[in-house]
Amino acid sequence: MQLLSDLTAAVSMLSFVFMAIGLYKPWLMLWWEDTQNRRKIIRVYGTSALFFLLIHLVLEWV
Repeated sequence: MQLLSDLTAAVSMLSFVFMAIGLYKPWLMLWWEDTQNRRKIIRVYGTSALFFLLIHLVLEWV
């Protein structure tokens, strides 16, 4: 269970880093999309970061 908790924490931090990079240059992180803008960066990487952070916190609590 500790491994899963550590893995979700790492994915969450990596998503936050990708979001920070994407807010600076959106085309670096959304190269496969037709339009790259900061709103999509927040939607894709911000949502995944919060989702994995929530899973991590639930696993730490249990």
